[in-house]
Amino acid sequence: MTFISIGISRTAWMASPVLAGLLLLSATPQAMATASDVTVKIDNFTFSPADLTITPGTTVTWVNNDDIPHTVVETAQTFRSKALDTDDKYSFTFTTSGDFSYFCSLHPHMTGKITVKP
Repeated sequence: MTFISIGISRTAWMASPVLAGLLLLSATPQAMATASDVTVKIDNFTFSPADLTITPGTTVTWVNNDDIPHTVVETAQTFRSKALDTDDKYSFTFTTSGDFSYFCSLHPHMTGKITVKP
């Protein structure tokens, strides 16, 4: 366990469990690194970010910011969106580890990849 010294007397430290908890949380940032929702933007015929690494249980939402329709299709058909018009969204929750490559079926040069690591 790592403690951070900020010049507080032992009495003040012991009297403030909230302060102690906040300082301990700030000393372990990896505990707060897991996200449950991630957004991929579709704009100018690209997925951004094109490559993404997440953990199981994360929901990825694709948002079409282009003026024309796009789709999100995983190459093994694990997930597939309908045609997304401007400002439409499609979400998928990843529950298993693995690599998931995807593309736009209307514009196959548009590609992306989701890596799910435990």
